[in-house]
Amino acid sequence: MNSSTKIFLSGHRGMVGSAIHRALLAQGHENFVLRTHAELDLCDAAAVEATLASEKPEVLIVAAARVGGIHANNTYPAEFIHENLASAHNLIHSAWKNGVKRLLFLGSSCIYPRDAAQPLTEESLLTGPLEPTNEPYAIAKIAGLKLCQYYRKQYGVLFHSGMPTNLYGPGDNYHPENSHVLPALLRRFHEATESGAPAVTLWGTGSPLREFLHVDDLAAGTLHLLGLDNPPDWVNIGYGSDVSIKEVAEIIKDVTGFQGELKWDTTRPDGTPRKLMDSSTIRATGWEPKISLREGIAQTYASFKDELAKGTLRG
Repeated sequence: MNSSTKIFLSGHRGMVGSAIHRALLAQGHENFVLRTHAELDLCDAAAVEATLASEKPEVLIVAAARVGGIHANNTYPAEFIHENLASAHNLIHSAWKNGVKRLLFLGSSCIYPRDAAQPLTEESLLTGPLEPTNEPYAIAKIAGLKLCQYYRKQYGVLFHSGMPTNLYGPGDNYHPENSHVLPALLRRFHEATESGAPAVTLWGTGSPLREFLHVDDLAAGTLHLLGLDNPPDWVNIGYGSDVSIKEVAEIIKDVTGFQGELKWDTTRPDGTPRKLMDSSTIRATGWEPKISLREGIAQTYASFKDELAKGTLRG
């Protein structure tokens, strides 16, 4: 890609899309097709087709998605599978019909089987049952990945996918019920600090291990994949190591300046014991993450406070 390449970036206002937009701007790109949800409903096949037919982008990055934690997935399973499946199909099919030269679809680590061996490799896809709590979202993401794989196989188009691990960073969703674990903890500790609460009580033992990748590292990985002449059909994009929820909570406690006690309600469930991706495939092509967890959390907290002050905080 060069600075004049016309790029359709879906989901440019979300956490992932906005990070990719920042990275592209930093590289000198200036020819974008950007649409808000109000301007273009990606679930509307005719509207997506008309937009791609008129704009004729050369590159399409699929960063738009309906995302959320366990509560949101359990409460709105039909919406999660429909919106993610429809938007992926509409963008990928219309991209092929309208001569898009390259498409990168972003998915999620939840595409892999619940009981797959850790760290999760690309080869473990479809080798066992999915985690039930986010199955609707996972199925839609698997479908998007497979659409890219088979359009590439049949039509020779350079459509491929990246599967990020757990993401965090500026522009995240901090909703108390519908957010992921790291932004939820960040909000909990911030509010406890502000109110002078004597303690913060978290579910479980804090022992489960999770992998976290800063969204700016994902953006760099996305641009790296778009620069490869012959990328794999899909690759994992992860940090390469995991950390316990207790360690994450301690970092957030320190970063937010919370002076109270951190307690664990061991009568509550812990969730999946471990989730770590094998990202050796993308690392072998020359990419690796740059932002440490502590540095990333500190940056994210500064962004959280800024968004809160401006009234632009999601959730």
